[in-house]
Formats: sequence, structure tokens, C-alpha cells
Amino acid sequence: MRNQLAQFGYLQLLDLLTTQACLVHRVQEGNPLVRMLMHSAGSPLGGLVATKLLAFGVAIYCWRRSREKLLWGINLFYSAVVVWNLVALLLTHA
Repeated sequence: MRNQLAQFGYLQLLDLLTTQACLVHRVQEGNPLVRMLMHSAGSPLGGLVATKLLAFGVAIYCWRRSREKLLWGINLFYSAVVVWNLVALLLTHA
């Protein structure tokens, strides 16, 4: 379970970095909740950090409650998000 929590942290960092890169290249955030938090925070990075803190709260809940399958599913989802961000970056330069 600890390994999955470490993977979760790594995926959050990758999502933060790839999302920031997308924003620099004028690719809009696709998630309306994240977009709202980015606008409400006053800066895109502030909103992204807020979403990461919320996500870590969910991950820690899963870890403490031994919800291994749920954390595995969340990791799978964020893996897809990172791939999506990378594809969006590649398409902006195609």
C-alpha cells in the first residue's frame, strides 16, 4: 500500500508539471473543477496546488482505510491524465 501512495505522489507531481507545461503552451485545462479552482486562487499554479492538496487528502484517506483497490484506480486515472497532457503538448507542436 505504501508503494501505491508513493506512486500517487509521483503521478501528482507529473500531473502538476505537465499541466503547467500545457498552460504555458496555451492548452486550456479540461477539468471544469480544476479550471474553477485555478481562477478562484488567482493564479493557475495556486489552483493546481489546491487540487493536489485535495487529491492528497483522498489518497491519505484511502491509505488509512486500506482502500488499496480505490487507490490503484485513482493511480490508473492519473496515469491516463498525464498521458493525455503529454499528447496535448505534442499536438500543440505538430
